[in-house]
Amino acid sequence: MRAFLGVLACSLTVLSVHGLYSASDDVVELNPSNFNREVIQSDSLWLVEFYAPWCGHCKSLAPEWKKAATALKGIVKVGAVDADQHNSLGGQYGVRGFPTIKIFGANKQKPEDYQGGRSGQAIVDAALNALRSLVKDRLGGKAGGSDYGKQSGGGAGNKKDVVELTDDNFDRTVLDSDDVWMVEFFAPWCGHCKNLEPEWKAAATEVKEQTKGKVKLGAVDATVHQGLESRYGIRGFPTIKIFRKGEEPEDFQGGGRTRSDIVARAMDLYSDNIPPPELQEVIDEDVLKKTCEDYQLCIISVLPHILDTGASGRNSYLEVMRTMADKYKKKTWGWLWTEAGAQMDLESSLGIGGFGYPAMAAINARKMKFALLRGSFSETGIHEFLRELSVGRGSTATVGGGALPKINTVEPWDGKDGVLPMEDDIDLSDVDLDDLGKDEL
Repeated sequence: MRAFLGVLACSLTVLSVHGLYSASDDVVELNPSNFNREVIQSDSLWLVEFYAPWCGHCKSLAPEWKKAATALKGIVKVGAVDADQHNSLGGQYGVRGFPTIKIFGANKQKPEDYQGGRSGQAIVDAALNALRSLVKDRLGGKAGGSDYGKQSGGGAGNKKDVVELTDDNFDRTVLDSDDVWMVEFFAPWCGHCKNLEPEWKAAATEVKEQTKGKVKLGAVDATVHQGLESRYGIRGFPTIKIFRKGEEPEDFQGGGRTRSDIVARAMDLYSDNIPPPELQEVIDEDVLKKTCEDYQLCIISVLPHILDTGASGRNSYLEVMRTMADKYKKKTWGWLWTEAGAQMDLESSLGIGGFGYPAMAAINARKMKFALLRGSFSETGIHEFLRELSVGRGSTATVGGGALPKINTVEPWDGKDGVLPMEDDIDLSDVDLDDLGKDEL
């Protein structure tokens, strides 16, 4: 049986089904609300599967994963994350295909990829080997388990990671920032605020690391900075509001106010605020190979020749692609384009073949399957195409030759209109013009 190397992608054709595990299993169901509490704060060794309910490989793995969880009960923790539903949590750990298994050992912030087989025995063996390594490290005096973010009497986190906001610095620090802000408005005498303080402080430290500073936590003493209290209509304490540049603030909705609740909301905000994937031109084999092999799907457009559209026409097509890449940025998809005729082997392998431009295909390089856009090359048409793929509809075919095609190395587009090729000049100096038009006998 072939070993899988941490990332196993499933077929492009998907089915919408329920989760693979239930409360009766020994597999712990994990989500953004409990992941930090159960896994990150734990001294235990964890094996965590990131899966999608529609994934065929995940369905095959499920009974073996349950067997391993039962065998390891009380020794090693075994969990599972529905990463199709909780894609922000999957994205946090670089999950690009299903199933992906991570081992959370001594350093919970840097889990290792599981590289064993798919049988229950192989999983158990790998878990026990990882456990031996963890115990050996502890015997040698190395840290065992993660001391990051542990709460001891509510003292976890770094108070400096909660930014103190005032009437004087609020606009400059929050409203003018490109980052997302979660701001607590509190009163020093408020009992609920005192209970929230250690959770807010611990969450601030974790969010700062997990989002690379793109989501920030701040606090306003609303009894001192009454201008802000009045400006944002604060009527009770604590009140938490979310600020995004150029948008009206929104209230922190749903869930509790524990560190894990706050971190989960911050990770959702981070996912919403990440930039769209880069739209790349296929100029050599490396671009195609890296994009299609690193992502769950690669979306490839073949645009008309520059002489047919000019720069403005091409840019309009590229803008449609950028818009759709932004719309689907939470998906683990890569986005590529090429000019008609520049990569004929690629066109042939996708059945595009020299006509019908612009064209679009979605390729699953791990299964060598693809689907073609049948509707219009527009935001509406592409959205319908990608939405159908997301819910498992639409027909697929095998990539011609069963492998990624040969790619020519070409010069990237310079952003300008096309120029007709110059014909060689003809020297007419030796031609007797009087003889032109006479029939040769």
